[in-house]
Amino acid sequence: MFVLDEQVLRSRYHRNAKRRIEFMTDGLGALDAELRALGSRLIIREGRADDVLSAVAAEVQAVEVFAAGDATPFGRLQEARVRRRVALSLVTGIGIRPSGAVSKPDGSGYSVFGAFRRAWLSTPLPDPIATPTQLPAIPDGILGIDVVGPPVRGFPAGEAEALRRLDQFTFDRIDKYPEERDRPDLDSTSALSPYLKFGMLSPRLAAARTMKLGLNEERDGASRWLDELLWREFYMDVVHRQPAVLHEEFNPRLRDILWVNAMDDVEAWKAGRTGYPFVDAGMRQLLHTGWMHNRARMVTASFLIKNLLCDWRIGEQWFMDQLLDGDPASNNGGWQWVAGTGTDAAPYFRVFNPVVQGRRFDPTGEYVRRWVPELAAVSGGGIHEPWKLSAESKAGYPPPIVDIAESRRRMTAAYAAARSRNAVL
Repeated sequence: MFVLDEQVLRSRYHRNAKRRIEFMTDGLGALDAELRALGSRLIIREGRADDVLSAVAAEVQAVEVFAAGDATPFGRLQEARVRRRVALSLVTGIGIRPSGAVSKPDGSGYSVFGAFRRAWLSTPLPDPIATPTQLPAIPDGILGIDVVGPPVRGFPAGEAEALRRLDQFTFDRIDKYPEERDRPDLDSTSALSPYLKFGMLSPRLAAARTMKLGLNEERDGASRWLDELLWREFYMDVVHRQPAVLHEEFNPRLRDILWVNAMDDVEAWKAGRTGYPFVDAGMRQLLHTGWMHNRARMVTASFLIKNLLCDWRIGEQWFMDQLLDGDPASNNGGWQWVAGTGTDAAPYFRVFNPVVQGRRFDPTGEYVRRWVPELAAVSGGGIHEPWKLSAESKAGYPPPIVDIAESRRRMTAAYAAARSRNAVL
């Protein structure tokens, strides 16, 4: 059963995420087809989860309800409401291990990823759950609603597509992952995050498949990709233990930054018209596909926070509105990492220079040409500094909305002032 809970769909995380909801509903259709092949089917109902599950449990005389546990504050509140109405047992499914399962010796959580990773790897991984060959039929009279959305371009929904992508990545590309993972101009990543987000791919299966390839200290492809799965685990653990990070800085010394929040700049950033091609390519990729390469995510986030001096929460919300893989824990963790305000964060004074990043990770300009057609005729690395080009070659591409050096000085002063105001005496 899947419950379309109106409280979830109306929350700030999902109410504007039309494309992500379409991907989810398309996936529900694929899941129903797979269940029917096993002699069962998927029941979809609308309403509050506690109301719906208690009603259906009564209809079928169920003595227990099983569900995947959630790490977010709302998910845990929802589970508590359901538990008051029916016998509820939670299983691990959203993460590889239950949130909170990896702890320091004193029982507290980790705030540094490296230490979390070492502790995580020192604990044996549970065996994957076997795939059933047959399931019980749904009793007659238990009706649901049909919710199947249109396919999302570039990301066919469902477990079959997720497994196909996992096979292709682990067989064909994982060996080159350490060298090519930061290159958005190459097809070098797994692009599995939307499937992990909705459980179309089991993270435990993905981890087990990766670990079977062998891990070593040289940080080969398997090790590096497993780290990406573990960052997801890490951020879920942080939110599980400290849910306040979803709305405030993890680092209390950086909670009172005086943001500029110029809305004209924010709108130019959202539209991919900042005048910095690597930033704009990432933002337009997001608008067109609902997904963005991770290197571009870091650069676009850094530009909004550090160069435009805009509150990281503005960018965090925009990404949640647009991303197919929009997940509160991972999205928040990534934005706070770039802002320098979170757990294991980048130094607060680090700025991802969009010109330097573009030259390094899009050396031929292929990524920019793909998403910024105004610059399609420009060849080579000069595409990352279009202000040096003739007006004819830029085809109406906008000038930079901010000076990189000046904006960095402004950011450094604003962060330093916040640190001084919040210094521990």
